[in-house]
Amino acid sequence: MRVRKSAEARKAEIVDATLRLADKLGPDRLTTETIADAVGLTQPGIFRHFPKKQDLWAAVAARVGSMMETRWKKAQSGDAPSTDRIRALIDAQLRLIQSTPAIPSILFSRELHTKNKGLRTAFFGLMSRLHKMIAGHVAQACAAGELRNDLDPDDAAFLIIGLVQGLAVRWSISGRSFDLTEEGNRLLELQLKCLAFGSAGANEERGAS
Repeated sequence: MRVRKSAEARKAEIVDATLRLADKLGPDRLTTETIADAVGLTQPGIFRHFPKKQDLWAAVAARVGSMMETRWKKAQSGDAPSTDRIRALIDAQLRLIQSTPAIPSILFSRELHTKNKGLRTAFFGLMSRLHKMIAGHVAQACAAGELRNDLDPDDAAFLIIGLVQGLAVRWSISGRSFDLTEEGNRLLELQLKCLAFGSAGANEERGAS
C-alpha cells in the first residue's frame, strides 16, 4: 500500500530536488516541470505546495539559511580563542558549500541577481550575519593580541569572507578539481598569519629601530 506523504514531507522533497537540480542544471535553467518530474508530481502538484516559483526559491533560501545557522551555532560553541572561532566558522561554511554545491550556483545566478528580489534579500541577510559574527571575533582577537591591533574588524571580515567566495568560484569553474575545505583552511591560515603580523605599535618600533 502506497503511503501518502504529508504536505511538509512533500515540500521538503521538492526543496531537496530543487537544490540538487540547481547544481546539475543551473538555477536559471531550472523549471517547475523538471522539478515535478524529479519528485514524481505534475506541475500543478508543485504549485499546490508552492503557488509561485518565487515561493519555492524562498523555501530554498530558508533551507540553506537553516543549514548555515546550525553550522554557525555549532562552530561558535564552547570556549575557544577568537581566531579558532573564525577558523571554525570558515571551516563550517566551506564544508557546507562542498556538500551543497548548488549554493555558489545560486549566489551567482541571474535568478538571484536580477529576477528574484526576495531570494537576493535572503542571501544578503545571511552573508551580513556571517560578516557580523566574523567581525566580532576579529575585534575580540585584536583586543586579545591574537591579531594586529590596528585592524578594522569590518574590513578584515570582508577579506575573510571574500576568501571563501573567491575560492568557491575557483572550485566551481575548475570542475571541483580540489578539496574545497582543505584548500580554504590552508589559505585562511595564510590570511590570519598576515593579519597577525605584529601589532601596530610593534611595527612602529621596528620601523624606528
